[in-house]
Amino acid sequence: MQAHAIAFEAPIPKLYAVLPPARSDLDDVLAIMFRGPCRPSADHFKCTPFLVRRQYVVDALQWLQLNHHNYRDIEISNANLDTYPEDFPPVTVEYRETISTVIPEGTSVHNMEDEHGAEDGDCPFIVHGVTGEQFGRMSDLALKAKALQHFNANKAVLTVGHKSEPESIWNNPQLYPQMFPWLFPYGLGGIGSTSMQIKTHAKLLLNYHDKRFQTDPTFPFVAFSHSQVKSATTAGFLLAEKSKFKDISARLGRIDTNVMQDIINRMLTDERVVPSSDAEKLCFQVINDLDHAAGRVDGSITSKKYMRNEIWSLIYHRRMPVWYITLSPADIKHPICIYWAQTNEEFRLDDLTDSDRFRAVSSNPVAAAKFFHYMVGVLIDDICGFGGKPGYFGNASAHYGTVEQQGRLTVHYTFTCYCG
Repeated sequence: MQAHAIAFEAPIPKLYAVLPPARSDLDDVLAIMFRGPCRPSADHFKCTPFLVRRQYVVDALQWLQLNHHNYRDIEISNANLDTYPEDFPPVTVEYRETISTVIPEGTSVHNMEDEHGAEDGDCPFIVHGVTGEQFGRMSDLALKAKALQHFNANKAVLTVGHKSEPESIWNNPQLYPQMFPWLFPYGLGGIGSTSMQIKTHAKLLLNYHDKRFQTDPTFPFVAFSHSQVKSATTAGFLLAEKSKFKDISARLGRIDTNVMQDIINRMLTDERVVPSSDAEKLCFQVINDLDHAAGRVDGSITSKKYMRNEIWSLIYHRRMPVWYITLSPADIKHPICIYWAQTNEEFRLDDLTDSDRFRAVSSNPVAAAKFFHYMVGVLIDDICGFGGKPGYFGNASAHYGTVEQQGRLTVHYTFTCYCG
């Protein structure tokens, strides 16, 4: 893992005791820009998601007032709501005349399309963030150089302030409802609100009946990241409690950073480094100390090293495996995976095109992971015979498998088995 999720409390410029807010206040946070050869008409606005239906707003506010503890004291203003038009967006609409709807900055070199847009149905819209997609593949040095060039040109900068101290992930049951209000509409039930561990609670939420936690693009990553942070912190705490902590702190104070960097550079070239000098032995001892903490973290380099040691020990004990395979289930073609991925009340596999199947599975990675787990269980229990009955290849005595990511961001299973 190369990144972790950390949460900061964002400053709120204004708290409203009366909802909805006055129409003029919306212009401070939102504006709409149309591009094209003609000004937008009422029919164009009907294709956008920016029209307000007053009755829907009233129903939503009344529901929040009754069910969400943070909205119990609000006042619903019908006077403010009456100022919201139903046939025109309630915010400022800017129009820029262009002959084509193609944006030059976002156009491919080999672009062959004259227009970007939809002839019928919903109108696509773009939410502009702090950085564009062109920065996604830049290295850290390239990003710094681009930022320096931007500053030297005296161009504007948008800063997003936040609290100086991050929010705690320990004993903070309101953290997840504040980060994901659309997933916790009652403002309750966040991770940490019960005695369950974060992994158990996250698994329970990911199996929620309407699958909103499964299809959210951020929640699974944040929950897994916080689980890793807690595992590393707990392991470090346990290590610090031991009597040899004084020796560890002394080694950290005596370590030679130049020797450590030399060891790192040699390891990067796949050299098998054997410590010879006292300085190198000290560096390796510090690495072993760090492994005590990192070994408890799923996906860490140390956990992978422990797995390699386990498979080497198994080969030494059982000799070479009988067979070695890589299992890659066809999730986008299997009806079980597609059924788990969809949210429709009625499941009809014959009505789905290849594109529909691909979209269903790619929009629900949790369903793909559950299907992968199910297929691996079938392989281990039924085919190999570890479920209490003989397998297709005789009596299995041992097996070992690792989960790896493949090119299309799904996973496959590398499996070794000892039969007979």
